[in-house]
Amino acid sequence: MAYQKLQAGRAAAVTPSNTVDIPSVTGGSNNGCTLYVGGTGSVKVLTIGGDEVTFSAVPAGTFMPIQVLRVFATGTSATGIVALW
Repeated sequence: MAYQKLQAGRAAAVTPSNTVDIPSVTGGSNNGCTLYVGGTGSVKVLTIGGDEVTFSAVPAGTFMPIQVLRVFATGTSATGIVALW
């Protein structure tokens, strides 16, 4: 049985953008990351599957277990967002 690591090994602050994907901390392209949301609000994301979705009223201190390429500036009011790989 394969061992699956459930903890992140890398992290970086996210700057929401309508045009730029979250850069990978190791260089190259981001293959998808999960998010930590520090401050309550909405989070609009682009998933690795190409879906644009807005999560409303995300509580402070939430880990979002979805694979994300981009956090949009428009539609995002949450603060303290951190990408985790």
